[in-house]
Amino acid sequence: MTSATEAAERVARDSYGRLVAFLAARTRDVAGAEDALAEAFAAALRLWPRDGVPDNPDAWLLTVARRRQTDALRRRQTREAGEVHVKLIADEIEDAAATPDAIPDRRLALMFACAHPAIERGMRAPLILQTILGMTADDIAAAFLIPPATMGQRLVRAKARIKDAGIPFAIPEPEDLPGRLEAVLDAVYAAYTKGWSEIGDTGLPEMAGEAIWLGRLLVTLLPAEAEARGMLALMLYAEARRAARRDPAGAYVPLEQQDTSLWDDSQIRVAEALLSEANRAEGATGRYQLEAAIQSAHTARRLAGRDTWPAIVALYDHLLALTHSPVVVLNRAVALGEIDTPASALAAMAPLTDDRRMQSYQPYWAALGHLEARAGNREAAIRALTVAIGLTTDPAIRTYLHSRMDALRDG
Repeated sequence: MTSATEAAERVARDSYGRLVAFLAARTRDVAGAEDALAEAFAAALRLWPRDGVPDNPDAWLLTVARRRQTDALRRRQTREAGEVHVKLIADEIEDAAATPDAIPDRRLALMFACAHPAIERGMRAPLILQTILGMTADDIAAAFLIPPATMGQRLVRAKARIKDAGIPFAIPEPEDLPGRLEAVLDAVYAAYTKGWSEIGDTGLPEMAGEAIWLGRLLVTLLPAEAEARGMLALMLYAEARRAARRDPAGAYVPLEQQDTSLWDDSQIRVAEALLSEANRAEGATGRYQLEAAIQSAHTARRLAGRDTWPAIVALYDHLLALTHSPVVVLNRAVALGEIDTPASALAAMAPLTDDRRMQSYQPYWAALGHLEARAGNREAAIRALTVAIGLTTDPAIRTYLHSRMDALRDG
């Protein structure tokens, strides 16, 4: 890979959401901003290898995208009323391109625009993931257990809705915040879970790092929102264990076998403080506070040797009553297997058998294989693990599951 291509990919990772948010802020045309920026990246891949990488790649991309966007606006606007508006937008974007360090970061405003009540509720978080983080419709569909073609069509409609309804790019007033914050939090956490599976050679994988940055931004700007603190705590509990998730050879290491000396104590302390602050806030406890509390209990179990499994199951009971999520049913069943019989855990998983969403959900089959093996049902465990392996995209996890299956075959 050439240095020019690497530079374009790096800018795409680091600046995509910031540039899309800026380009779309005045026009409210998210799809148009994405198209203009895509053309700018295509031009970069074509020209940078020949001409060299510009000193300021962000400014170069913004200038090219601005030209594409302005051309598109001119084609749509009437000559009389539209030219002045187009020129104002073009001048503003050109000024920003000349001083990229001063480009206002409109990402948070775009996130709340995507979470506007005029947008279909189920599409608010997916829309944020695509516009801010550039996730593909296929990746978003997998995260939300929706067919990719259906997700793609809904995303197109949602972007058109922002433009047609004239939705403003702004953080809502306090009285309007509760109805929109949930989608923003869901999107940030979905981005983190996507980044959680990324294993970088050095440093923090990009998607996870971006999600944590957005989480910190939300906590800073919305200090009274306990769920924002709960979500950031949840991400930091998980991130603290990143270095222990692979052994020196790159093999997957499950939570129960991780070397806790590799856990990041500073991130755990920050997560504990955030969770404590969230729990002291007024109002009902939300989903992210409960999930962070579960991770806190896992941390205490491994670091202090306390039996926190009963507390974990109780927390999952509260979470299930709040969310009615099949993923919570699954995780609760696995936790139940630690304080009750494998048969009881399998019975708790039984309602998921006919849930079509679980058929392509890899953790479901991995958990089913684990519990069937503990129950002594070797053939059923092998069948479930075979499906889990087929659905696994991470080579390290695939190798781990193969080892589990080989051990079952060897008796």
